[in-house]
Amino acid sequence: MIKIGIVDDHAIVRSGLKQFFSDHVDLRVVGEAASGREAIDLVRNTEMDVLLMDLSMPGQTGIDVLAMIRAKAPDLGILILSGYPEEHYAMNLIRQGASGYLNKECDPMEIVNAIRTVSMGRRYITPAVAELLAQQINRKGDAPAHEQLSEREFQVFLKLAKGETAGDIANTLSLSVKTVSTYRTRLMEKLNLASNSDLTYYALKNKLID
Repeated sequence: MIKIGIVDDHAIVRSGLKQFFSDHVDLRVVGEAASGREAIDLVRNTEMDVLLMDLSMPGQTGIDVLAMIRAKAPDLGILILSGYPEEHYAMNLIRQGASGYLNKECDPMEIVNAIRTVSMGRRYITPAVAELLAQQINRKGDAPAHEQLSEREFQVFLKLAKGETAGDIANTLSLSVKTVSTYRTRLMEKLNLASNSDLTYYALKNKLID
């Protein structure tokens, strides 16, 4: 029996997934969470094999908590199920410890196959992600600038691009405002940008935010 945790801020999505998984005798949903913070508590308090997690949630997003969950549960399969296309987030998240990345447009049976694969300690790589990996190997020096950002820099970048203040970001990520400002300076240099409005434009242009 594969024990699954579902993290999504939409109750209807959690309910639909739960209903779908109930048709498969080897899958059992053992817990749910509606936010990044709840996801950390779920992993801490519930024994599971695979965590199926959305990215977009209020407060701490899936991106914010991925590293924390990975640190708490190094052997847990973490499968990202996101509305964003693979090319926008998949590479960054797999580098940060996700076991696989699926688009919400995928066939529901693909989610089941991915859960089964990840529960055995393997990565689940879709053809779209495999193509991105191949492109990255071939590209060498000309990868998009945001792929050069560290995990923390990428988190801070997305929050600044969405208009959050350094104070807001410091609270969400449990950092000092000074540390957030240091990350901001570093990521601005790496992206060769001058202002927060440049950051927002860059993120919109690269479809990293809506």
